[in-house]
Amino acid sequence: MKKLYSLLISLGLFAGASAQTVAPFKAGDRVAFVGNSITDGGHYHSYIWLYYMTHFPNRRVTFYNVGIGGDAIGQIATRFDDDVLKRNPTVLTLTWGMNDTGYFEWYRKDGQQFIDNRLTGSYKTYEELVDKLKKRTDIRKILILGSPYDFTSKFNTKNLYPGKAEAFSKVIDYQQASAKKNNWGFVDFYHPMDAINKREQLKDTTFSLTPNDRIHPDNDGHLVMAYLFLKTQGLSNSVVADVAINATAKTVTKAVNSKVLNLSANAKSISFSYLANSLPYPIDTIPRAWGNRKKQSEALKIIPFTNDFNREMLTVKNLTTGNYDLLIDGEKMGSFNADAFAGGINLAEITATPQYQQAIQIRELNEERWEIERRLRNYMWMEYDFLKEKGMLYKDNNAAMDSVKKYAATNIFVNGNKDNYSRARYKSLRDAWQKEMDVLINQIYAINKPQTHRIEIIATK
Repeated sequence: MKKLYSLLISLGLFAGASAQTVAPFKAGDRVAFVGNSITDGGHYHSYIWLYYMTHFPNRRVTFYNVGIGGDAIGQIATRFDDDVLKRNPTVLTLTWGMNDTGYFEWYRKDGQQFIDNRLTGSYKTYEELVDKLKKRTDIRKILILGSPYDFTSKFNTKNLYPGKAEAFSKVIDYQQASAKKNNWGFVDFYHPMDAINKREQLKDTTFSLTPNDRIHPDNDGHLVMAYLFLKTQGLSNSVVADVAINATAKTVTKAVNSKVLNLSANAKSISFSYLANSLPYPIDTIPRAWGNRKKQSEALKIIPFTNDFNREMLTVKNLTTGNYDLLIDGEKMGSFNADAFAGGINLAEITATPQYQQAIQIRELNEERWEIERRLRNYMWMEYDFLKEKGMLYKDNNAAMDSVKKYAATNIFVNGNKDNYSRARYKSLRDAWQKEMDVLINQIYAINKPQTHRIEIIATK
């Protein structure tokens, strides 16, 4: 029975994400990702942008992290004009509900009623926000059905809030219905990620895409989210490149998203000039961000990201039986036999290629940008989640700093943001950070253009 259940989950896992409901971003789009801590401290939007940076090097878009940790829909609505609309987005994604559905409140005797009442208020606030957004016909709206709260993993016994999973599921249903009613696009993280958790937990009861606290995805979870977003945009099977050569006929039989020129061949070697229109996606292999322990690359074990989004195929048919060295720009990339070339080699899985090394530079520049943006988001947390209720929103004066220092002694969140605020309260620093990000983005779009490479396939002795 368990095997059958696992098979059914596997077959239906990405069904909801396979139908295109959200158009791809176009050149010049300014995309605001609005949400709570999963957006604020997460990487999914950065991973999506990295895909656009590498796969569409001439389609420049701009992404904004507009999440704040701990936000429920009421707090998002409060800061909406000043924090979201001031960025003049052409596209806006919105995710909410994790914080609206409570935590320790579930241990109250009236926990269910308490949360039901809270959600009634959340729905009312959300509908007011919907009315505001309906008037903004210049903005394309996308609802993100958020990543799930994992109640079922047995990695520990902490953060088990009875009723939360069911309540959040109902919020997800409400959001999906709202998207359809308003003819807005939506991207479903919830159901596919929940299915992955349940599928993998049949093999390992401690598995979770939110392995630290059941709530926040780790780096692998954020790649799953990026994968689902891109798939919903209909971008799967958009190859980096797909080149096929007939060795005996000395002809190029296929060159998808690429150009092959100056093909020459003899009994022992083939060489040609190769220019792809895209770069491979540079998968990260180290944990990123505070508190995370998993690598982005670990997601490759549970989703077909490489097959769907990172195929740079080189196929050579009719090579004489034997082994061959693959060289790019005179540097050896590996050795393969004739059968391997006939079956196709995915260059995107060879991290030493010059095009992959080029993509790594883009990834690292994007990570630098992400780190700086985090400072600005932590500043906004302090403004809206602490100083606003003290009547000090955007005061940023000595009195505000004194209040931060005072409450840092008893409030771990204020304490965690205290040092950042001590600098970010100065507009000159915030402006400098923004300029740093602009420089990084400009550098990315200056170096992300694919280059022509010389490929050689040489028979070994």
